[in-house]
Amino acid sequence: MDAYVSPQLLAQLAPEVILAAAGTVVLVGGAFHRRGHLWHLMALLASVLALLVLWFQGPAAAATLEAPLVLDAAARFVRVTVALLGVLFSLLVWQREPDRPAEYVGSLLLLLCGAMLAASAADLVMIFLALELVSIPSYVLLYLVRRAPDTQEATIKYFLLSILSSALMLYGFSFLYGVAGSIHLVEIHRRLALATGQAWLGLGGLGLLLVLAGLGFKLAAVPFHFYAPDVYQGTTHENTAVLAAVPKLAAAMVLVRLLWWATPGLEDLGWRVVLVLSLVTMTLGNTLALWQTHLRRLLAYSSVAHAGYMLVGLAGAFALRQAGAEAQGAVAALLFYALVYALATAGIFAVLGAWSQERRRVETLDDLAGLSRSQPALAAALAVLLFSLAGIPPLAGFWGKFGLFSAALQVVRQGAPEVGNWFLVLAVLGVLNAAAAAAYYLRMIGAMYFQEPAPGAAPVEPSGGGTWAAWGAVALVVLLGLVPRLGMSGAARAGQALQAAAAVQQEEPLAGRTAGSRR
Repeated sequence: MDAYVSPQLLAQLAPEVILAAAGTVVLVGGAFHRRGHLWHLMALLASVLALLVLWFQGPAAAATLEAPLVLDAAARFVRVTVALLGVLFSLLVWQREPDRPAEYVGSLLLLLCGAMLAASAADLVMIFLALELVSIPSYVLLYLVRRAPDTQEATIKYFLLSILSSALMLYGFSFLYGVAGSIHLVEIHRRLALATGQAWLGLGGLGLLLVLAGLGFKLAAVPFHFYAPDVYQGTTHENTAVLAAVPKLAAAMVLVRLLWWATPGLEDLGWRVVLVLSLVTMTLGNTLALWQTHLRRLLAYSSVAHAGYMLVGLAGAFALRQAGAEAQGAVAALLFYALVYALATAGIFAVLGAWSQERRRVETLDDLAGLSRSQPALAAALAVLLFSLAGIPPLAGFWGKFGLFSAALQVVRQGAPEVGNWFLVLAVLGVLNAAAAAAYYLRMIGAMYFQEPAPGAAPVEPSGGGTWAAWGAVALVVLLGLVPRLGMSGAARAGQALQAAAAVQQEEPLAGRTAGSRR
């Protein structure tokens, strides 16, 4: 019981404590002082302080059976990414006028805290609570910004489908608990490693599928993606940035830690299901994005496609472990891609949010027409971020896609021939999808540089906060592209930590069983 409240654990959780405390202060203080720069400043300072604390912290020890959190290198990588996003989002919502109520700013801080906890959750209860701490503030963010009918529709649709995804995930948890007899991921790993018989593995496989369905909603993977276009279109650029980046990042880490690390023996089912989901998700997302003219709807389908790319890494990790090869490269590629996608997406919506004003809202492709002439600097920033998502070298998105497709080709080299053939198809179709995605990104760039603005269109006057957030994202994307080692080294340490923990836990139950038989 002491593991839950030990001073060492609380010290390691200082970034989450900072965000939660600041969010609580903002929510309570907002009842007395409704609007003002004070709350935006507090959110920015809390995010910066959390990032600094994380930066100087090292990864903690591996999980134990009693501890609800594992603060290893994998958790640290995702927590640093979330803290970076927190700084960008705090700038983004700090517009020229403080038009966001305190409840909005406080909910944003609590959402970031939930994503950090999800990255380090080491038991099923903590995973559920952390993901709910991501979901519940999201409802508040969606509801507070506007009272338009499309916004209310987006809020209720996201709310109801989020509840459904949580129910599916909890149902999957019940199967994993029934098979392993424990809620702790370490113990689930140990007992599934010793499980024999089709009945046990069948129940575990059913739990895996249900959890994948629940997390697929937060990842926006097909067929759990259908909420994304309507919700993204019905809300604001700022909210879309949060929804497109933070839940997807948290879900990616939970997928790796729960479905890959904690479920040995289910690799054959895992890679098959995830590979099909990856192919369908990236293809459907890119195909439907080609037909869109509304920017947030277009980027919603783009977000679906990028979920498909991330699943390439998870499928590769399953297949490599089945082949007895090291899967840390595939895990590292997934986490690095989640990082570069989140940064680029936050930057794109920061540019669009900075441009959108009451007298002129930039929401369709036609609204981008001619903005390179009136706003050349921000237009160039948006072009750089779009090129990164398209995977154009030497930007960070290129290295992200290169890592994922390299992981698929690693399965071709080290896996069984019949498995390798599937991953060769996956890699080829992934490259073709990346080429197709470049078409709609280039449409956005072409509208800015080659179309004339509509006659009588109001001039665009960018807001300060969105501009700073956009340039921060551009700087990080360019830096990670020119010096990819800065991000890849952290992702590699994350993959090594998970691979090493899996190897240790795989050996322990066998040793324990041998000792028991001697007695």
